Amino acid sequence: MRNMADIVKKMTALFLLCLCAACQNQGSIRPAIVPGVEVRMPETANEKSEQRQLKVPLKVIGEVEPIYFLPMKSPFSSRIDTGAETSSVDADDIRPFERDGEKWVGFDLVNRETGEKYHFEKKIKRQPTVKRINGNEERIVVVMDIKMGEEIVKAEFSLAKRDRFNYQGLIGRNILTGRFVVDASLSNTLR
Repeated sequence: MRNMADIVKKMTALFLLCLCAACQNQGSIRPAIVPGVEVRMPETANEKSEQRQLKVPLKVIGEVEPIYFLPMKSPFSSRIDTGAETSSVDADDIRPFERDGEKWVGFDLVNRETGEKYHFEKKIKRQPTVKRINGNEERIVVVMDIKMGEEIVKAEFSLAKRDRFNYQGLIGRNILTGRFVVDASLSNTLR
């Protein structure tokens, strides 16, 4: 009987050792593509009732990725935030104006890392109220052309003062849905 107890102890120890080794190796596995999934995605934020179905492989990206705001040449380090519905960018000198009876806005994007500056003039898409810790804030939302990896995306961005944040851009679900899966242990997977 004592022999059998020793065997059970040794087998248990071996099992636990193998389990620990498997858990440690799990962090080194780095998937590149997640198999295709069916995603129900709105065409735009305002057309949530009209859905289209996609079946595409989703690329795995990390918690911080380089994003190009076209036609700018240098990327902005951007936080990937699955909790944010709409993407956001740090904009300077935000000045709403009227053009041909429509609401427009002029603003500057300045890359903190490279100093590259570009002035944009965009038609205002909408002006939602954003709940903040210190009160509500009205934001201006415009449509921007961005490049993420090899993909060029036209998406809504709210213009915000993000100078107290580490990252000038925030990429939300309006861009992520149907395109990317986020692995928070990775960063800078896009080139």
